[in-house]
Amino acid sequence: MEAFAGYFFELSAAAVANTTQGWASGLLYKALPFIVVLGLLIFFHELGHFLAAKSFGVRVIRFSFGLGPRLLGIKVGETDYCLSAFPLGGFVKMVGEGTDDEVLPEEEARSFANKPVWQRMIIVFCGPLFNFFFALAVFTLVFAAMGQMELTNEIGEIKPGYPAEQAGLRPGDKILQIAGEPIARWKELPEIVHRYPGQPVPLVYEREGRRQETVVTPIRKPVKNVFGEETREAVIGITPASRVVTRQLGPWEAIREGGLQTVNITWLTVVSLVKLIERKIPLETLGGPIFIAQLAGQQAQEGWINLIFFTALLSVNLGILNLLPIPILDGGHLFFFAVEAVIQRPLSLKARERAQQAGMFILILLMVFVFYNDILRLLRP
Repeated sequence: MEAFAGYFFELSAAAVANTTQGWASGLLYKALPFIVVLGLLIFFHELGHFLAAKSFGVRVIRFSFGLGPRLLGIKVGETDYCLSAFPLGGFVKMVGEGTDDEVLPEEEARSFANKPVWQRMIIVFCGPLFNFFFALAVFTLVFAAMGQMELTNEIGEIKPGYPAEQAGLRPGDKILQIAGEPIARWKELPEIVHRYPGQPVPLVYEREGRRQETVVTPIRKPVKNVFGEETREAVIGITPASRVVTRQLGPWEAIREGGLQTVNITWLTVVSLVKLIERKIPLETLGGPIFIAQLAGQQAQEGWINLIFFTALLSVNLGILNLLPIPILDGGHLFFFAVEAVIQRPLSLKARERAQQAGMFILILLMVFVFYNDILRLLRP
């Protein structure tokens, strides 16, 4: 199983906007975070394939970081653990994995090709699955160690002419309750407001230590989502103050928040891919290895927590992209195995070879395109 970890990642337009200038001057400094990030992603992806193969008794010939010729390594037991020439991927080589592999009679029982189709599907799926596990573990550990930073319930700005101003609210007021529901942190407020468009709702707030009450009627206004698309949502015309608090989390809370973070990023990435196909997100937001290295260097400069979160985000990206039904990627293999399970026989060798060629052609096109995008970003003033 191969992981094309550095070829292309879908990143939001916000990430593009945050890229730093002067890439060439910081190349060496930014290369190290990139190598660390890429190494972690590849290692955990291939570890998933490796452990699943071992659990089903498949002999693993080689566990490689990088693609191409072997540079150095060590053989432990029956597996060669090595470093290869091109660090833009990695692979786990199993007995009987290739269509033209010769398998010795004594190794037939340990051949990947001779395992039941459901076991082969699990072996393939565990690569991307471990990328999600890695992201979950990273988010959980950070939440457990650092807590969760949250905006307080204090108002920072009142928009003129909006319901909040008409209800008498002012900057510095703290929202304590709306529609009978308590507000402890800012992110809870819009979730409630969106449910009451055009309906008067009671609001309790604190001003200069005194508890006061008013009534506010949310109105529908056009707002832009994270993809730049305009939607109409109920609002009252307030923005939060910049004050944040850190809420310490227990082990189970950290796991829950880590899981929610992983699910949210997964969903956002999937939706982003769909919107790319629909051309609602410009293709210029796609980035390749140069762009990833640039962002990794930027996150490293802003602190190790930022770099860790960035690594987890890329891990989710890698997991999703490897599940795309493109031959050569894990998703392509899963598609072939699903067809085999339905028709009760493998696809013909000729059909698989043609599909692999088509998949390689698609990947090459994507690689060329993202490198083109990366170079254009470098040349921009």
